[in-house]
This record gives sequence, structure tokens and C-alpha cells, in this order.
Amino acid sequence: MEQEYQEKQEGRLGTFLKPLADREFQYLSSLVYQYCGINLHEGKRELVRARLCKRLRELNLDSFVDYCRYLQEKNPPEEITLLLDTLSTNLTSFFREKQHFDFLQRELPNLLRQKKTKGSSRLRLWSTACSSGEEPYSMALVVAEAIVSTGVHCDVKILATDISSSMLRRAEAGCYSQERVKDISPALKFKYFQYEDGQYTVNPELKKIIAFRKLNVIGPWPFQGPFDVIFCRNMMIYFDKETQLELVGRLHQCLTEDGYLFVGHSESLIGISHAFRHIQPTVYQRI
Repeated sequence: MEQEYQEKQEGRLGTFLKPLADREFQYLSSLVYQYCGINLHEGKRELVRARLCKRLRELNLDSFVDYCRYLQEKNPPEEITLLLDTLSTNLTSFFREKQHFDFLQRELPNLLRQKKTKGSSRLRLWSTACSSGEEPYSMALVVAEAIVSTGVHCDVKILATDISSSMLRRAEAGCYSQERVKDISPALKFKYFQYEDGQYTVNPELKKIIAFRKLNVIGPWPFQGPFDVIFCRNMMIYFDKETQLELVGRLHQCLTEDGYLFVGHSESLIGISHAFRHIQPTVYQRI
């Protein structure tokens, strides 16, 4: 609600600007699609306008025509990054879509024991769109507790990626308000966070198992995996079918045998050719 209110206010402040006409909207949509695969359809026009108004004021530009001309003539890489940061949706929270973490909590002990039986201590997870860090830190909390409960120690690493540089900086800091951590139990907060001046900061011990990296998921991946668990949630809804199909295929290749893929509550693999077993709504397993 706070994010929506802010965007509405920015939209009101930007009413002196000319409307975002078809030509400029199509140019910006094509540019965003080219760089990160996000499909900004007509229904996103007002969102694009509202979010970019502040940026136009910062650049002292009078219209979207001027902004598009600036992008075309200057083509500054830093401005492209700011554009993608501005238009990326960053809604997240700790243990968002709790059923995924409940599933992970149930399955991880078995997975750890199986690895121990096979003589393997390697556990790898990937948060593909980590935003401000709540998702990978939630994953880390579940993993840490599974290790404690089973007594099976392992070499665990979580890769946390995002296209937004500003979100990655916030994620790496691992500092959250009391409101942001309200869905974490008091026991876990006491065990894995440091509290000071109304802020909760993730303990260094938990931070060290997470590697935050900037990544455009439709571009090259500087890693091969394999990952035991991949969270790719609430991302594919912004892609067209062709991009979704390619992404799902690449995720499949990066998973271990029997590895798990989690997608968002408004997403599914229906209508996409894939080699996954459906385990439960929004949870899939490589076959």
C-alpha cells in the first residue's frame, strides 16, 4: 500500500508533464524488453509514467519525448540501469508465500540425510530475483534450522541475484525495520539477528552463506550450478511465453537430479513445454 501511495503521489506531481504517448511508451517498452525481457503491455503504461516522473524531474526534462531522445542520443549505461531499477517491481517480505518455506522445511532434513548417505556435503540454492534480500535470508533461516535439527553439517551456499543494483545494496546490508521482520518468530530473530536502534540486522554467520550478485536472467549466466533448490517467483509473469519457455529450460538444466523449482503464486508451467514433475501448486521437481 505504501508503494502504491508513493507512486500515486509521484503521478500527481508529474501531471505537468505531457502524457506518455504511444510512440514513447512503445520505445521504452521495447528498450526494457531488450535489456531484461520484461513485457510492459498497455496495462502498465500508467505505472511506467508514474514511476518515471521523478526521474524526469531529476534530469530537468520537460517531457517523455525529451527523455527518450536523451536515451537514444546519449545511451548512458548508468541511465539504463536506473531505468530498469525504477521499473522493476520490488515487492517482497520474509517468508512470503509461506507454503513454499513450509515445504522446504519438511523436505530439507531428508535431502540432507540423503546427501550424507551419498557422501556429499554440498547444498546449493538460488534466489533468482532476490530484491531487498528477504527471500534469500528466509531460505537461509530454513536451511540453518534444518542443519541444527538433523545434525548434518554441509557446505551450503545461496546465490541471490537481482537486476537492480539499489536492491542488491539493501540486500547485502541485511538491515530491516521492525515492521519488515514481523513474520519472523521471536526465537529466530533472537538467534539470527542483531537488534539496535529499532533495526534488525542479519547476523554475519547467516550472511556469509549468501552471495549477492547482479544478474539479468535473460542474459548469460556466469555459473552452471547445479542447484538443489531454485526460487524463481513472481518473475515469469512479466515475460512473454517465448521468454518463459527459454527460462524454464535453462532453470531445468541448472538443477540437480530431483532438484526443486518454486514459482510464484500467480504463476504455473501450464502451457509451457517442460520436464518437471508437479509436486504441489507452484512447486516442481526436475525429472
